[in-house]
Amino acid sequence: MRLSKIMQNDYLRLHQKAEKGAFVVWIAIVVPAELFSGFENVVYAVPESHAAMSAGKGVGPLQCEKAENNGYSPDLCSYARIDLGTSFDGGKDSPTFGLPKPHLLISDNNNCSLLVKWFDVYHREWGIPHFILDVPFCYETQKEEDLRYILSQYQDIIKIIESMSGQRFDYYRFIEAVQNSHEALFHWKRFLSAAAHKPSGITVFDSFVQMAPFLTSRGTKELAEHYRLLADETLENVSRGIFPVPDEKYRLLWDNIAPWHQLNKMSARLAELNANIIAASYTYCMGSVEGEIDLYNYDGADPLRYLARTQNFSVCPHGLELRFQSMKKAIASMGIDGIIFASNRSCKVYSLMQMDLLKRATDSLGVPAVMIDIDHADARKYTEENVFLRVEALLELIDAKRNALARAHHKEG
Repeated sequence: MRLSKIMQNDYLRLHQKAEKGAFVVWIAIVVPAELFSGFENVVYAVPESHAAMSAGKGVGPLQCEKAENNGYSPDLCSYARIDLGTSFDGGKDSPTFGLPKPHLLISDNNNCSLLVKWFDVYHREWGIPHFILDVPFCYETQKEEDLRYILSQYQDIIKIIESMSGQRFDYYRFIEAVQNSHEALFHWKRFLSAAAHKPSGITVFDSFVQMAPFLTSRGTKELAEHYRLLADETLENVSRGIFPVPDEKYRLLWDNIAPWHQLNKMSARLAELNANIIAASYTYCMGSVEGEIDLYNYDGADPLRYLARTQNFSVCPHGLELRFQSMKKAIASMGIDGIIFASNRSCKVYSLMQMDLLKRATDSLGVPAVMIDIDHADARKYTEENVFLRVEALLELIDAKRNALARAHHKEG
């Protein structure tokens, strides 16, 4: 209930402020929204988040079809097709009545290369300025020169909004927003820590759903308080012996974006198998830096530098070594039995390295793994029975490994 109220208020506030003349920015999910808190009357919208909500509410295929009927390829990311279908139909059929038209678009090329082209459609169709946040790819720990380059672009964003909106950037408002976000991420990591318990105190579907306000409420006290309460309640349930899958036999890890249209069905069917996907690279990366899963601490000294240092928090802009490093840490810290690599038809950049990661996980770590086919927001490209044939095969692999270890142990004894 608390989560639903937050999301409802976020979208209601967005529309109300836009109607009253606020400066509206559309951003990609990893653009640091705390920057906008430095302005008195600037609001932001996240088309990817809106697309995920649309998919979860069951209108993803409908909105995709609208975009396809306008000539956009079915091979495009379903987030983009949902957003384009919604925007060019005036917000019709949207669970949030669409998004208010922006004054400025800010995309990035480190999390999703398609976003630049996607936002460019609106730049061309509506004549709206488009700022592209250019972030270097990470093959190793972020270089100082890359950090300074990102910082310079943050300064450019601030100057552009000041010029376009006629508002002055308030550094103290911005500092407070960064502190709020860091506090929220601290409690987010506390919430995720419940997965380490056996049985796990959460399912991955809990974390998928609960990440939503991080995209729409970044920089707010409400977000920090929500995650504090969420962590407290979850850890209290663990202490009381309340678990989502009490007879948990298989502890799994998910690699890719959430299948938004399948959350309830997939969660229920896995529980029937006593299987629990307890963690995902999509959510354990939040608040971390490249190759890590623990919280990257903010010392309060330089909020802009902190944002630049964490600009690459998602796994998409990480090279193979960094992605495997963080996955290896998650497997060890949470006692993972097997991995589901979800090859995502919509997100090529996330799926690109998965065959190599699968081979490393099985060969180097001895962790059973399978590859399944999904689309994160277009239910038409998902076949439940095919997916669960692979999942059940993974559970058989885990059983076979356990039996082999038991026989070896018995032989040694």
